[in-house]
Amino acid sequence: MGPVNWVGVVVAAIAMAAVLWVTLRAKAVTAAIWMLPLALVSSAMLGHALARIGAEKLAAKPQLFFMQSGGLALAFVIPALFISQTRHGVSLRQTKIDSTAFLAAYLVMGAVFWGLS
Repeated sequence: MGPVNWVGVVVAAIAMAAVLWVTLRAKAVTAAIWMLPLALVSSAMLGHALARIGAEKLAAKPQLFFMQSGGLALAFVIPALFISQTRHGVSLRQTKIDSTAFLAAYLVMGAVFWGLS
């Protein structure tokens, strides 16, 4: 396992929070305050997963940045979002919009890690 790119973790968290803040139209200050620490947790997890793959393999196969980040969104975040929002009566249209926003945010995180590698 290689070292975690902590600069990448922080920058990716900021990028993720920005994408979500814009795409989810979070207008409340409270939402913005909570978005960054929560994005930091997700970004740290992605940074750890990428460190486990190793810099050499990532350099040889840069698609792994996007497979890891998009895979986390598609396999864990979006299904959890669908379950939660369905349970609370959120429309399917809104759930699809939110899911797309999260997929975009995770792919942006992968792009940040790739760019800073």
